[in-house]
Amino acid sequence: MRAKPRVAAIQMATGPNLNANLLEAERLIRSAAEAGAGLVVLPENFAFMGQRDDDSLSILEDDGDGPLQRFLAEISARFGLWLVGGTIALRTQTPARLRAASLVYNDQGVRVARYDKMHLFDVNLPGADEHYEESATIEPGSSPVVVDSPFGRLGIVVCYDLRFPELVRHMLDSGVEILAVPAAFTAVTGKAHWETLVRARAIENLAYVVASAQGGYHLSGRETHGHSMIVDPWGSILAQLPRGTGCICAAIDRGFQGSVRRTFPALEHRRLKCK
Repeated sequence: MRAKPRVAAIQMATGPNLNANLLEAERLIRSAAEAGAGLVVLPENFAFMGQRDDDSLSILEDDGDGPLQRFLAEISARFGLWLVGGTIALRTQTPARLRAASLVYNDQGVRVARYDKMHLFDVNLPGADEHYEESATIEPGSSPVVVDSPFGRLGIVVCYDLRFPELVRHMLDSGVEILAVPAAFTAVTGKAHWETLVRARAIENLAYVVASAQGGYHLSGRETHGHSMIVDPWGSILAQLPRGTGCICAAIDRGFQGSVRRTFPALEHRRLKCK
């Protein structure tokens, strides 16, 4: 019997030291590879989290070339795995704004997809003295992305995107079967909603979800929730890491997913379609 493919979610507590972050990412990706993972998902902002949001403008790269893109390509090829590279800052035509881009590389180190975060976190957190305005530095993307992979049709959503179920419903029309979620949920919103949202996206779409989070205290003073998890199409949590850095792995069973979608055909019962 063929072994079921394994996927991994990486959890980090990224700071402003780019080189240190890349060394940590490499260490954790190596651990995932040694655990047999063929698909690895890094968290949002895996390579850099500065003191302020606009610090990311200092590490902008042109689309197609740059140290972080070379790192992702080289490491996916070296370990022979598919890699969803969290998010990195790519240059736009507006000098003071960036695209939060999630790049996907195959096991040969070839980039096969780019998704730009669509929904931007502009909020005042209820009951907390925390304010976020991603739109001040980030230019939103406009197109969902679903790509063929050995693990099924792979879609990507980034952090705040998780709160917009219509995005993943749109991906269903492109046959999405597994969802990668690079994220950096705050401690406040994560405690309230993270697990519910991750499991809901799995349940309502009968899809696997690999959700990789930032988890810990950051030099900026921000605290992130962690609790990276891998969830199956029935909403069961296959693996979870509450806090700190590390990686979690789990096998995905395409046969189980197919069986669930056939015997519990909720996706075929949809009466409204996303336009």
